Amino acid sequence: MKIKGQKVKTKGQIEAEISNALTKFEVEYMGRGPKETKAYIIDDMIIVKLKGVLTDAEKKLTNNQEGRELIKKVRSTLLEGAKDLLSQVIKSIVDVDVVSLHTDISTRTGEKVIIFTLSESLNGRNRD
Repeated sequence: MKIKGQKVKTKGQIEAEISNALTKFEVEYMGRGPKETKAYIIDDMIIVKLKGVLTDAEKKLTNNQEGRELIKKVRSTLLEGAKDLLSQVIKSIVDVDVVSLHTDISTRTGEKVIIFTLSESLNGRNRD
């Protein structure tokens, strides 16, 4: 993939760059990084899976329905507030506009998924 006049990067290199950027975001914006982050480029989507995102306090809240709903609401609200920042981060890496962002967190497994929908497919840029 050729991004922003730079040398050609493989799909895997770009996915790794996105993973690193999202891990950095989680540490700086959310206050705690995930144990593992993996990004996948599929056509006009970037899917990011983050494992181990719940804090110890949040894990205790998962013992009841009200706590689980609270975690989901707080996490969703925080990410919604950072939507523009995250879109800029992704655009700086792939040089394509982010059209929408979708997210969910599993209070059972501690995994979070973020899906970025892009204004165009990245498949045509593949070189690997």
